This record gives sequence, structure tokens and C-alpha cells, in this order.
Amino acid sequence: MSQSTVSQDLSVIENRPPNVGRQFFDRVEKSPNREAYRFPQGDEWVSVTWKETGDRVTRVAAGLVALGVEPQQRIAIASATRFEWILADLSIMSAGAATTTVYPSTIDDDVAYILADSECRVVFAEDDEQVAKVAAHRSELPHLSKVVVFDGRTDGDWIIGLDDLERLGEELLAEEPDVVEKRVAETRPDALATLIYTSGTTGRPKGVRLRHSSWTYEGAAIQALGILTEDDLQFLWLPMAHSFGKVLLSTQLAIGFATAVDGRVEKIVENTGIVRPTFMGAAPRIFEKAHDRIVLMQKAEGGLKEKIFNKAFQVGLEVDRLKREGKPVPFLLAKQHGLFDKLVFSKIRERFGGRVRFFISGAAALNREVAEWFNAAGIQILEGYGLTETSAGSFVNRPSRNKFGTVGPVLPGSEVKIAEDGEVLIKGPGVMEGYHNRPEETAEALGDGWLHTGDIGELDQDGYLKITDRKKDLFKTSGGKYIAPSQIESQFKAICPYASQFLVHGNDRNYCVALITLDPDGIAGWAAQNGMEGASYEEIVTSDKARAMVAGYVDELNSRLNRWETIKKFLVLERDLSIESGELTPSMKVKRKAVEENYKEQIDALYRD
Repeated sequence: MSQSTVSQDLSVIENRPPNVGRQFFDRVEKSPNREAYRFPQGDEWVSVTWKETGDRVTRVAAGLVALGVEPQQRIAIASATRFEWILADLSIMSAGAATTTVYPSTIDDDVAYILADSECRVVFAEDDEQVAKVAAHRSELPHLSKVVVFDGRTDGDWIIGLDDLERLGEELLAEEPDVVEKRVAETRPDALATLIYTSGTTGRPKGVRLRHSSWTYEGAAIQALGILTEDDLQFLWLPMAHSFGKVLLSTQLAIGFATAVDGRVEKIVENTGIVRPTFMGAAPRIFEKAHDRIVLMQKAEGGLKEKIFNKAFQVGLEVDRLKREGKPVPFLLAKQHGLFDKLVFSKIRERFGGRVRFFISGAAALNREVAEWFNAAGIQILEGYGLTETSAGSFVNRPSRNKFGTVGPVLPGSEVKIAEDGEVLIKGPGVMEGYHNRPEETAEALGDGWLHTGDIGELDQDGYLKITDRKKDLFKTSGGKYIAPSQIESQFKAICPYASQFLVHGNDRNYCVALITLDPDGIAGWAAQNGMEGASYEEIVTSDKARAMVAGYVDELNSRLNRWETIKKFLVLERDLSIESGELTPSMKVKRKAVEENYKEQIDALYRD
């Protein structure tokens, strides 16, 4: 086995607060008048300080105590990302209870399963739609005593508003002013803070038990890297039900920067232009879509503008390559680069507000070509890696030394090693306590003291980790060749600006095939340029013209692959994959088995003569 640890100053980690409630109120005390959050309210953005946030958290936490919530009891949040989500989460942990996260897109049967399995006592629900999911299964939830709604109808009994809960808190605080402080003081580092149910790419979701010490560690570990300061401004849109969103909250508490919050995915690019953040976390699909949109806009412009755009990136990529290799940039090339920076790259940066120091990419593999394209435009994307089972953050690249194709070195305070079969194993404070009510699966994941990630990877001489595939996603052709499908899939999505999903199949078959879906927005623009304006999505993607266009990109992909990896046949599906069809998880990961089952006949047909 190979092993690597990163030696750094661990004092900030060793001296971190004992729990998230203490971490939050320490931040309120240190930065009372600094901006903590800003969020949209109608057409305006409203800002609140740490002191104002602290006052509201105290009232909401006291309100939960008034409802009879006891330490480590579970409280659910079923809502999209918004300021109230964060307010509820901080209040739950400050009351000594534990947050159970529920994606707003989760179907009601799965909502009922999560609430029942976690024995939730209270649910914070975003609106009437989320309340209806809970109400439909009320008889199956004997532990649930109250629903607190952010926006929606109340009945004054089972369903109350957030303002009602705050009033209950005020009444209790009038009698016991230190009730919340007592709960914070009594919360142990190893107490349950969060129960996050995994996306469930296979079977029922599992509840991952994460301690207070895991979240305080995550924030302190990133603080120890020195890559962020309290003068930074984060734009946060990621689903807070996902561990990636939660780790960014912990980082904010540790460092103290302000965060602009708006979970509407369709508003991301617009909001970054308005908010002008210095950093943002996102899944790779966001960067892929932004890249594709910008490239397609230039194609539509055509002529001289497109030629300048293409030449700019040719020069930018060459300059970056020389810098990475430690070689000097020739004078003429540097002059060209400076010109193209003014003409092209500065405009791309301005689309994201013009102040971004770096983006952080996680949740799935980032295609190297997309990362290099953004870097050439002067926007650095730091790829990181982690699992729900490791409180999200385990590895991240550094701005001063960003290695494309890797997820960076392990965070300070954690360890990594590669097992004999190539599996990545992790040990450290961020690793989960275990799976809720699943002792056998906990033992399987943590039996030898190391978390078995299920990912295949390798470490370079500097301790930077490269993930090569999912252990269970690797398949072998009938010719005995191993295939890593995610690597091929990622390449195609970087090559083809119209691609939404690309799934490679070939287990126990003599060649590989692919199922392809096209992005509705991108393909509509293509159709308008190819005499099909106004046609339906299905008519466009099943047309001979669209198939020929896709075939060209598949040929380009095949030219980059080993012979046994090449895609011999493909099918463009009549619709995109969706959460509603059960083919995507709420965090937009593909449920490969579900897709294979739904399209079994079509896949089999690709192997017939």
C-alpha cells in the first residue's frame, strides 16, 4: 500500500470550538457588526450582520426548546437553499439537536421514509408543497409533533410559521435568558450534529451520522490553509441538503466572510454578476454549462469575433502551459495574451462579477479541458473531493499550486492511503460516526478504522490525489479489458457543447455503446441555426441532422480513446434524464442502474447486428 499525509500547522484545528453552536456564537462575538448574510427579498438584496443573525438564531433555538426538543433529537429541513435554511440549521445545532436534511425535490414516499427512519420531532418546511408531502404521511410519523413553515399556510396548531416559533422562543428567553447558552455548553464534540441521507444512486438512501467535531474540523482545516479571509464574499447556491453546501457554511463560521445566498440555479450567472463574489462552490455541471453557453454564443456571432475568440484561447492555453512547465513566455506571445485579455478574457470574468479569485468544484469529476479553458480566461477552478461520509471536504487544490486532473492533497489533520486494489481510504476527524440504524453497513465501511470510499485513485509524488473511477462503476468487456466509464463520459461533455448526459455501457459485451441526451437550451439554439426553429425537443434530437452532428463529436471522442474504449454505436434519447423519472438523484448524479433498466431494450438493440 502507498500512503501520504500532509504535514501542516494544526494548531487552529486542535484549538477549534467544541461544537457548531459555540463556533457560531464565537463568530458573532468576534464580528458583531460585519455582514454575515445577504439574500434576495423581492427585487432587492437584504443584508444582515452577525449580531442580527445571532439574535434570530437564539430566538429560534429557544423556540425549539419550548416545543420540547431534547439534545440530539432530529429536526428536519425540507427546503431549497435560502437564508431561512441556514437560520434553521444553526438554530437546531445551537439547541443541541441534530439537523436531518431533505432535498425539496424528494418525492413524498422518500420524505416519509427519511422522517420515519430519523424519528424527526419537528420539520422546517419551505412552503405548502413541502408541507403537503409530510401531511400525506402524517399517520406514519408518530414522532413528528410540529411543522414550521417558511412561506405558506399555518393552522396555529400542527403547522406554525417561523415567526410563531420565534415568539415562543422570546417567551422562553424572558423566563430563562441563558437557555440556549446552556444547550450550547452541554453539547459534546462527539454529539450528533447532522443526519444527511445519501443521494441513493442504488437503493434506499442511507443516513450518514456526522458529529459536531466533524463540522468544526472542516471549517478549521480550510481556515488552516489560508486561502480565504473574512474579507472574501461567497456566493452560495448549492443545495444545503448536500454536504458540499454544509461544509461551506462551516468554513464561513470559522473564517467570518460574508455569504450571499440564493438557491435558484437558473439565477446563478445573473446573481454572480450582481453579487460580485470572490469565490463560489459548484458542481462540475455548472461550469460545463457556462463553458458551453459562452462557446455557443461565440459560434452564433461567427465571423471576426469568433476568430478572435478562438485565437484568444489558443494563446491563453499556450501561455498557461508554458507557465506550468516553468518556461518563459516569449515577448510576442505575452503581448498577444495581454491584448486578448482585454478583448476576450476580461469580458468572460465580468460575466461572473469580475472579482472571482477562484471557484471550488466538487460532488463529481471536473473535466480537465473545462478547467484549463476557465484558467486561460483568468478564472481558477480548484477541484476538491470528499464524500457525505467525510463531511464533504477531504481534499482540495491550492490556488498557489493547482494541479489539473487532481483533487489536490488531503486536508491537514486527515490521512489518505491507497489500498492494494486501488481504492482510496481516508481517516480523520471529518469521517462519519456511521450509518443511522445500519450497523452492518457501518462495519463494512469503517471496519479497519479507515473509511472505504468506493473510489479508485492514485497519489503523485506530492501527495495530490487523482480519482480514476468509482470502484463499482468499473466494468470489463468480454475481451477482458477494464473500462472507466466516467472518464470517457467527462471527455465527451467537454467536447460537445450540446451534451447534457453521456452514459457508456459495455459490461461483459464485446464493445462499448453510449446513451446520449442533449441540453434543451443548447439544442434549441442549434436548431434555430439549422432550419428547425420552433420544432419540439423530440423532433430536434431525433432528426438526421442532430444525429449527424452528434456523430461528429463521437468520432472526435473516439480519436482520443484506446481502441477497446471507443464508442461503436450510440443512441440519442428522446428526452433528457430527470429527477422525476428516477434517473437522477436530487444532487443531479446519474442513477446508472435506473437508466440501464429503463433503456434495457434500446441498449440490447445496439448490440444486435
